[in-house]
Amino acid sequence: MTRGRDEALAALEARIGHKFADPALLARALTHVSASAARRDSYERLEFLGDRVLGLAVAHMVYDAFPNETEGELSRRLAALVRKETCAEVAEEWGVGPAMRLGEGEAQTGGRGKRALLGDICEAIIGAAFLDGGAAAAEHIVRKAFGERMEASGQDLRDPKTTLQEWAQARGLATPRYQLVGRSGPDHAPFFEVAVNIKGFEQTPGSGPSKRAAEQAAAAAFLAREAEDRR
Repeated sequence: MTRGRDEALAALEARIGHKFADPALLARALTHVSASAARRDSYERLEFLGDRVLGLAVAHMVYDAFPNETEGELSRRLAALVRKETCAEVAEEWGVGPAMRLGEGEAQTGGRGKRALLGDICEAIIGAAFLDGGAAAAEHIVRKAFGERMEASGQDLRDPKTTLQEWAQARGLATPRYQLVGRSGPDHAPFFEVAVNIKGFEQTPGSGPSKRAAEQAAAAAFLAREAEDRR
């Protein structure tokens, strides 16, 4: 690995919350089949494992957190948290895009931003952490990344952008617009600043390691401010 890639993976490890004893596992979790010599050298097997590890870790997390809920209620929480869209959001918050290894064709067609691929990479990283540090390491990552979503205000497990769009539509307002207002940091660890605008309301900023993560943060901040104003 080059020094720049080593630094990118180290920065990613810090965001994930696990330092790999075997960095090759993390590298494989970030490798698309289009960039691997053989399919077994891509993230696919790790994604298969990580999908199961994620389900168990989230089931344990919601079981602990909601002792009075029925099996059906826990199942709905589990389904909302482990869906591909949620995994993709987590991968974006980790900022995996610049560290992903893609073939030229996949990279040129926007692979670093594909929601399905990002969801797979999230699960592959969890699988890699399980192999590297065991169940406790994988569950630590899951609780860190998914715990805040589980504790979302009002137990609404939808993502903030979707919630804000529905909030605006219910009031007959225009669709929220997101404006990129700043970008800083090196290519392997960028930091984005975004503002969300809804006509008639104060512009609200948000930031994160990807544009989508920053948009989600801005939407969440807007919703939090409006909820506070209504009190």
